[in-house]
Amino acid sequence: MKIKFLKPKNEKSLPAGRQGFTLIEMMTSLTVFMVVMMISMGALLGIFDANKKAESAKTVMDNLNFAVETMTREIRFGRNYHCGSTGSLSLPQNCSLGDSFISFLSSEGVQTVYRLNGSSMEKSVDGGNTYVAVTAPEINISSLTFYVIGANSYPADTLQPKALIKISGDAGTKSNTRTSFTLESMASQRLIDN
Repeated sequence: MKIKFLKPKNEKSLPAGRQGFTLIEMMTSLTVFMVVMMISMGALLGIFDANKKAESAKTVMDNLNFAVETMTREIRFGRNYHCGSTGSLSLPQNCSLGDSFISFLSSEGVQTVYRLNGSSMEKSVDGGNTYVAVTAPEINISSLTFYVIGANSYPADTLQPKALIKISGDAGTKSNTRTSFTLESMASQRLIDN
């Protein structure tokens, strides 16, 4: 017995030789599709990478800004500014030429010291016996300079004590994404100089 398949009445047959895509047409369209997708994915990955770098740089700079603001506030409310590591830290000392070391008596009566050690800014709250880093490891400080004027006692010095802080360096986790910076901050002693 022979089975005969019937075509639906509304189906039209294609002309001979045009019954689908050729192998070459399929390969060409797939190749074009793959090239477009690879370019799109590359751009998308580039955007994600740039966003990650921007977030990293923002976090590092926020850390540095917090450290500088904290230091400036402590200096502003402190007294007996001593710039430079020579002499007695409890005695006020000017340094108009600058130094990478400052000591002062904090508002709580604690001898506080800030200094540059290698590429990190450090703080001591016990008169310089033990230090703790106040900047993140991703921050490379190349220069930390304190300038102090008006620290000497009245009447030898009639200026209100002031400390200028200048910091320069670079920040970032990778060499191709490092950002250079220079910050300056000024702190004038809140207490009236006697």
